[in-house]
Amino acid sequence: MTPQKKRNLFVTTALPYANGPFHFGHIMEYIQADIWVRHERMCGNTVHFVCADDAHGAPIMIAAHKKGVSPQAFVAEISASRRHLLDDFHISFDNWHCTDTPENTELSQEIYRRLKAAGLIYTKDIEQFYDESKGMFLADRFIKGTCPKCGAPDQYGDSCELDALLLQALGPAHGCVPA
Repeated sequence: MTPQKKRNLFVTTALPYANGPFHFGHIMEYIQADIWVRHERMCGNTVHFVCADDAHGAPIMIAAHKKGVSPQAFVAEISASRRHLLDDFHISFDNWHCTDTPENTELSQEIYRRLKAAGLIYTKDIEQFYDESKGMFLADRFIKGTCPKCGAPDQYGDSCELDALLLQALGPAHGCVPA
């Protein structure tokens, strides 16, 4: 029997959204990945096991706003609460980081530039709601209106919770207008 060629593996799991603590599904995924990583290492393979807090998006902005802190401060608090759970379950990532770092920004921008240069990214005009008081475009989670299918009031701009209809933005939640 010929010996297998040793492999150099990069392993990650789904990045947990940093808008709340770990839940059981996170821990189960990490345990399963950790078992597989340990197996691969026992087989003599080199494994780089990494993960990060996903620190971007409307749910983080909303949760931070409700708590009266910046999104960065909110994410830092959530992230600090996670280490003990990983340790308690003996889950050993080689590196745990955050998507809101200069390194990640630089890498993401480089990937974008390469895809754009290869003609794999296109642009088109879209209409978005803009909050002048906050100086930002609003994600669908900040937009509320009446569902055009069932008439349910106070539905978010991307879906109706009563009939699961995916919607285009219906109207401003904070008196904002499309830009």
